[in-house]
Amino acid sequence: MLDWACRRGGLDDEVLLRDFPKLPQWKTQEVQPTLKQLEQFAQKNHVPLGMLFLPSPPVEIVPIHDFRTMQSAEVIEPSRDLLETIYQCQQQQDWYGSYLRDSGFEENPFVGVVTLESDVIEVADYIRTALGFDWKSRQSISTWQETLRFLIDQVGGLNILVMVSGIVGGNTHRALDPQEFRGFALVDPVAPLIFINGKDTKAAQIFTLAHELAHIWLGAEGVSNLQAIDVNGDQEQIEVWCNQVAAELLVPIGHLKAEFNRTAGFADELNRLAKVYKVSTLVMLRRLYDLGVYGYPELKRLYQEKLSNLEGFMGNQSKSGGGDFYRTLVARKNKYFVRAVVSSALEGKTLFRDAFKLLSIKNANTFFELANQIGEF
Repeated sequence: MLDWACRRGGLDDEVLLRDFPKLPQWKTQEVQPTLKQLEQFAQKNHVPLGMLFLPSPPVEIVPIHDFRTMQSAEVIEPSRDLLETIYQCQQQQDWYGSYLRDSGFEENPFVGVVTLESDVIEVADYIRTALGFDWKSRQSISTWQETLRFLIDQVGGLNILVMVSGIVGGNTHRALDPQEFRGFALVDPVAPLIFINGKDTKAAQIFTLAHELAHIWLGAEGVSNLQAIDVNGDQEQIEVWCNQVAAELLVPIGHLKAEFNRTAGFADELNRLAKVYKVSTLVMLRRLYDLGVYGYPELKRLYQEKLSNLEGFMGNQSKSGGGDFYRTLVARKNKYFVRAVVSSALEGKTLFRDAFKLLSIKNANTFFELANQIGEF
């Protein structure tokens, strides 16, 4: 059970041994920990104390469909960070769905309106039209950050919550790992929700948002970590299909065919196209494969080369030097959701303690300051 708690906690051995120098002796039962030591150990690893007294480790599964593994592979054991993030989003979605229903909102017309037999190009065009993400609007957006912000605002206008965070709740010491999952979609007829791992690069977050939108249109909730290169093979059909829709939504193949300059240097043209469409070079590599510029073996080679050059960049991009607390909170929780919770609490329809929990804040002072600033976001 101690081994299980250590794995679940995800802490380095050095950290654990520094705080619990007798941990190896506890495991061999040479020394018995005190109750106070066990409480500290459980708290450090975010494990309920009572679980340490179970006869064997519990089997923890993702509460929604897990698309993170291939069909023939074993299910990937979820971290506590992933599980808690899903549970928190489910609670927030339940609250927001009740709020919208009480406010007279009807079912969202975009949830589950297509099937896997639907044409990928037609579905991508359907989503693009709903978002107002036509070529003219895209030309006015100059950066990946602005593109992501624009898309989140447009998706929010469709009553689809988009939450972007790189931490668990409001705990800045618990960073999410984009290698474990890139995002997930929670399907609800009134309040569908998309969560994006904020520790990923901005370009990757854009692709994840597009991918999860396809899940909403399909009405298939689940957690994903598929990359743009995953176009065939042993992946689940739903994931491959959602990847195809996401790629077409962001980089329409017809437009790319006219835009691609075959006489230019490949590296320069790859970077230029990535900037034109505001996607990562990894996504652009995949779209050039779709265009027939090269075969799948070459795609894998180029993709791996580009991925190797990007090692270390993913984590560094997400680090920040602080920033405005309230603006960051609204970005993580979604401005539509935050406004709804604040309004409901001030009207006496939601208990303040419940509002604090939904917003991952700790006290009334923070809440009322948020209420004063909410109109600015």
